[in-house]
Amino acid sequence: MAIDASEVQKVAHLARLSIDDSQVEATAGTINKILDLVDQMQSVNTDNVEPMAHPLDATQRLREDVVTEPNNRETLQSCAPAVEDGLFLVPKVIE
Repeated sequence: MAIDASEVQKVAHLARLSIDDSQVEATAGTINKILDLVDQMQSVNTDNVEPMAHPLDATQRLREDVVTEPNNRETLQSCAPAVEDGLFLVPKVIE
């Protein structure tokens, strides 16, 4: 799939991008190089390759799941105009 200068200008117009006329050919060439690289990458056999969540196969260090603050729900909800079953009650805004 090759992109020519007219397609670059059309897409630039649709995307509301300003590309100088002297840069249109260079932009088309760059886009064609990118598309060629994508074609090369698509031709690689990846049948036995497991997908990775991170390119470095790093694992995230997690802290222990320990409660560090007391439950202050009643104190925080004491100034609310309406509370039911530990939840704030608010007026309905969508019909």
